[in-house]
Amino acid sequence: MKKEDNNILNSPLFNSDNLTFGPIPSRRFGISLGVDLSPNSKQCNFDCLYCELKPSKTVSHMSQYPEVSQFIEAIQKAFVKHPKIDVITVTANGEPTLYPLLDELIVEINAIKGSAKTLILSNGGTIYKKEVFNALLKFDTVKLSLDCISDACFKKLDRINASVDCKQIVQSMKEFKEQTQNTFVLEVLFVKELNDTKEEIALLYEAIKQINPHRVDIGTIDRPPAYKVQPISYEALEIIANSFKGINVNIAYKNRPKQTNGYSEEEILTLLKRRPLTFEDIENLFDEKSKNLLENLVKNKEISVVDCSGVNFYKFL
Repeated sequence: MKKEDNNILNSPLFNSDNLTFGPIPSRRFGISLGVDLSPNSKQCNFDCLYCELKPSKTVSHMSQYPEVSQFIEAIQKAFVKHPKIDVITVTANGEPTLYPLLDELIVEINAIKGSAKTLILSNGGTIYKKEVFNALLKFDTVKLSLDCISDACFKKLDRINASVDCKQIVQSMKEFKEQTQNTFVLEVLFVKELNDTKEEIALLYEAIKQINPHRVDIGTIDRPPAYKVQPISYEALEIIANSFKGINVNIAYKNRPKQTNGYSEEEILTLLKRRPLTFEDIENLFDEKSKNLLENLVKNKEISVVDCSGVNFYKFL
């Protein structure tokens, strides 16, 4: 490591107070402690149009970052103050996999985490790099974004840095799912008139089938974006989810509409053959009689309940 890098790492700007945040309650993971690998500035290889952070020039690597020991000290302090932490969520004011000491960091976190789980939230743009790939294998849950498949969409929506080779991403995600012994979740955020076209959705479906993640979360813009782009509707998300046949799809949508209906056992089985439904789906779709029929199907072992990283699905056996 260069001398000037040491000066950066030991900068007083990095202290235990700004390296972690929370803990906050998570509906899926319990009490979550956030770890910010780029606490002082946005350092990202994407400049997504929908990003909730301010627009910024993309980078290929982090130029400023704290030492691993500083993060460990901050996490240990948080455990003393908040003994009940269920998950340590590694993220960044930008892209966490650009942190050059990620492998060392996750090894150290795993050594002190106790019963807590580890989670990383990444844009997936470095998954094909061996050092990143291997570090991600050490997390309990890895959640990667995949908004686009075509080069044109990647460049227009995710606005990738020149260092990102988007052609390698899908194949590397497929290999990651084959090798990981933990949970792998994909996230797709749809933006109106960008990646919601029939062509891009078809490409995403084929890629996701190849990758075969444990779960796919699909959503749209629900916070003020960095650029002037628009969300798609819940109805559009539902159509996309139903077209992703055979995949565990969770629709992440605030204030989703509730419109309960009555279903027969045959209709319930037909629905679940098309795609697994989450508990939240059931609450928004099924009337009480249909819920009772659903529970009978579970008791009769015609369908099963599967927990996928905090999201419960009803699945056809």
